Amino acid sequence: MCENCTRREFLGTTALGGMMLAAGPVRMASASAVAPAAALPSKVRIAAIFAGRPVPSDRSWGVCEEEIAAMTKALQDVEKKLGNVEFVVGQAATPEEADALLKQAGDDAPVLAVNLSIGGLLRVSGPILESGRPLAVYSAPASGHDWMYPFRWRQEGKPVTLFTSSDYAELEHAARVLRVVPLMKHSRILVFLPLRGTAPACSPEEIAKRFGTEVVIVPQERYDQLLEAVDPEKAKAEAKAWSEGASKTIEPTEEDVWQAARVSIALQQLMEEEKANGLAVGTCMGWLKRGFPCLGFTRLRDAGIPASCEGDMDSLWTMMLFQHMFGLPGFQGNATFDTAKNAVWTAHCVGPLKMDGPDGPAAPYLLRSHSEIGGGIVPEIQYRLGQKITRTKLVNLDKLLISTGTIREVPDKSVRACRTQIVTEVADAAKMVRNWGGGVLEGDMMTLLHRVVFYGDHIRSARHLADLMKMEVIEEG
Repeated sequence: MCENCTRREFLGTTALGGMMLAAGPVRMASASAVAPAAALPSKVRIAAIFAGRPVPSDRSWGVCEEEIAAMTKALQDVEKKLGNVEFVVGQAATPEEADALLKQAGDDAPVLAVNLSIGGLLRVSGPILESGRPLAVYSAPASGHDWMYPFRWRQEGKPVTLFTSSDYAELEHAARVLRVVPLMKHSRILVFLPLRGTAPACSPEEIAKRFGTEVVIVPQERYDQLLEAVDPEKAKAEAKAWSEGASKTIEPTEEDVWQAARVSIALQQLMEEEKANGLAVGTCMGWLKRGFPCLGFTRLRDAGIPASCEGDMDSLWTMMLFQHMFGLPGFQGNATFDTAKNAVWTAHCVGPLKMDGPDGPAAPYLLRSHSEIGGGIVPEIQYRLGQKITRTKLVNLDKLLISTGTIREVPDKSVRACRTQIVTEVADAAKMVRNWGGGVLEGDMMTLLHRVVFYGDHIRSARHLADLMKMEVIEEG
């Protein structure tokens, strides 16, 4: 485990050790500006293969030409809506035709296969399964009998999932889940040591094997330089925006707000210079005298950049998966239970304002002191009552702990625990207490405690994602 590990110990968790400074899944960010890595691709390709031959519109089992045209139009609409997906569309009735479409789409392209007739999918499945690409199969009612095979392939260890529905909106659902794999592969995260969490989540070797994500260690002096270089006038404007946006400022002073604004700008500058897509900071507490980073974490998550405090790598990977899948930020927090109300609390001193995504509305917030420390500044965010939520965390890089609930209480002003709080009604709080961690999670108190909350019920999507990324979904509640 990487709790309180040094830079040397972190690099030593893999056999490559110090050689990873020059190559491999981990890099060191220079204390001065470095040449940034490429940003996420503007679009990820997905091979959309209509498998088999169309059938007449008035007989047999299968999909007719008119339905293919409607689904093709639906795929075009998905491209426009999601913005970062490009379908390479074609029909294939033989393995050779399927292989040609795979080559046209490129090596990184996952596959969306639409079954057209009895045996259509089976006849073209060979090269797709042999390639090891994530495969989502869409099978409309009465389109044939091939729907029986995808989950059998999944049981054999293939990265396959299945959508069976008459609703073409499932094509968008499939695309959202499929795009996660190439987006994770092209992601770049920054970390300030020490890291914490399950051992695989902290291991650069395991991270590279599972996701292909680049990990960049940022030296403390890089942050120090960025913080000192912040334009005082920009910090003043940032502080003003936070103060004016708040429903009320209670404990923090103007100096607290200004210092936090400097940190917020410095973190944003760091992410822009490094063209990074995620951040984990294990040195939060050491930064507090020069400004609390909590507002900066809120700012990043609202902009679509997952940011994990306390160096929690399991929570970071969870936030990244859901950001790539739905464009939603997560509220990383501590849990506590109230079985008298059949409820789970989640509380922390940082969270996103825009839980519906960067283009959604911002939740109201207070500016408060840090609850446990008694000084500084954090947002107390008042999340939406009645909102259905998913509470989850990816642990050990291959087990997705998950449950759902509904927000029933949000304090007007918190008294104890961390400032931002939600009380969620769940199916069975007493059962969840007994099953916390699902029998697969061990570690220190933080590792056991943290979960990430997202707006919406995403259990079905989580199961599809787990199919494609060879994970296991474990319901805690």
